[in-house]
Amino acid sequence: MNTTRTPDVTVTVIVHNDAGRLPRAVESVRRQTHRDLEIVISDDHSTDDTPRVARELAAADPRIRVLRLPENSGGCSAPRNRALEIARAPYLMFLDSDDELPPGAVAVLLAAHREREIDFAMGAVRRIRVDTGRRSTWMPHLVAERRTLDGIEDDPRLFFEHLSTSKMYARAFLDRHDLRFPEGIHYEDQLFSARAYCLAKRFTIVPEPVYHWYIAPYAGSDVASISNQRHLLTNVADRIHVQRLIDTFLVESGHEALREDKDHKFLKHDFRMYAGDLPYRDEEWLTSFADLVDPYLETLSPGAYARLPRAERVVLRLIRDRRLSEARLAARGLGHSVAPRRLTTDGDGRTYWGDRVPDSVEARRELDLTDLELDTRPFFGAQFRHEITELTRGPGACVDLTVRTYDPALRLPVGPQRANLVVSPGRRRLTVPFRLSPVRPGVFEGRVRLDPAAARLPLSGFAGVRHPLVHLTCGGQGNRSVLLAPLDFPPFTARVPYRSGAAPHRVTVEPEGHVPGRLQLRWTPTGLPATLRPLATPRVRRAARLVASALR
Repeated sequence: MNTTRTPDVTVTVIVHNDAGRLPRAVESVRRQTHRDLEIVISDDHSTDDTPRVARELAAADPRIRVLRLPENSGGCSAPRNRALEIARAPYLMFLDSDDELPPGAVAVLLAAHREREIDFAMGAVRRIRVDTGRRSTWMPHLVAERRTLDGIEDDPRLFFEHLSTSKMYARAFLDRHDLRFPEGIHYEDQLFSARAYCLAKRFTIVPEPVYHWYIAPYAGSDVASISNQRHLLTNVADRIHVQRLIDTFLVESGHEALREDKDHKFLKHDFRMYAGDLPYRDEEWLTSFADLVDPYLETLSPGAYARLPRAERVVLRLIRDRRLSEARLAARGLGHSVAPRRLTTDGDGRTYWGDRVPDSVEARRELDLTDLELDTRPFFGAQFRHEITELTRGPGACVDLTVRTYDPALRLPVGPQRANLVVSPGRRRLTVPFRLSPVRPGVFEGRVRLDPAAARLPLSGFAGVRHPLVHLTCGGQGNRSVLLAPLDFPPFTARVPYRSGAAPHRVTVEPEGHVPGRLQLRWTPTGLPATLRPLATPRVRRAARLVASALR
């Protein structure tokens, strides 16, 4: 490319102390099918080998320019803004150094701009788990079809898609509104994107993937993304601060009518992320968390609460009423139809979460579970709560479990119950029968030994994670529900041979470690299936040993 002429698109790659992944990000821009672009590497004053790597990348491609901030800004906004100041193209994109652009991203977004006059174009984001390689689409319902909208009012659900990196902006649009990334705060994308949505007169959505977002859910705290630092109370404060800035902008820009949609997004996405973590927090943290969120929750639109699933409304109400231990209990199993331990019925026959009728009108409204018809719904949809109260390691990978089942709606008949523990590694199901004996009305308990060696694995082996379920039957109908594990029992791993002919496997028994905290079994193959061993030559056996070593 002739560097004296104006490129079509500027892609800014921001980086800080990420020398290892920067070349991958930059290469994803270099290999774009649309070639007429410039790449600005904006280094937020890295102290590792990033400056040298950036210089070498620029030396290899005249389309690359390097910008280094004189001091670290501590966020994404400053390196993006400084790059925006020197960008030469009429269209702009942003990329983080730990992510990538798919090959056609620039071409498909630029084509949307050239098709009609729009302020920005946006496309699908592919989320890629770095630990498993699993791929999914971020907010797929919002990018399922190609469409052009005349402002955010056409689809306020788009507040949920708050990533700045999934979009190509017209430089004229950004300059006309002096739209820049807010510096000195975290969650800057949410504020920037809310402003962009509200200020844009027209924008286009395309269903093609335009961004690869790599997710490291269990990264160490020193390298975790801001979103993965939810255990920090400063993280909670930062998120609420940005929400207040968005609320102010909505009023000042004449978009106050969108407040309920934006509040719903906060409750359903932002608060929901913290809610799923509540079982893992201690009382001191919960108290400080409530101190931070309660004043802001009081300002939100009642209509935003009404749009939430009942289970999420229950957690919110318990937090606001400072019933913090109960909020932690209610948060376990969110999204998995896990019942409370107890229900209470008032004199009018209305049913409430917990062991008492709520005191206030607001609490009775939010904790009222009557409409869920827990006592009459079909048995396959009945809600139970299965908790492991004691877990003891047995021989090999065996584990002895004491399971307590809560039946708050009294759906099970009086007396002992037959139950099964069910887990399916591969296509074949392992079913372990056990007996649940009554402890008191609505509470049962039983013991069961789960032996992963009894599973019939496919001959090819099985690599993956499974969560055992508790299966109950009543009146010819079955019900399967998740099994909640103790949150902090020490995981263990054992090598398990399989009589079915499958290769030996390493099996790890562990708590899930995040929402909803189920019992989790992890299988990893460690050798050749028995049916192939007689056929293995010394060379094949050596190759198998190398593969097994890599798997370990």
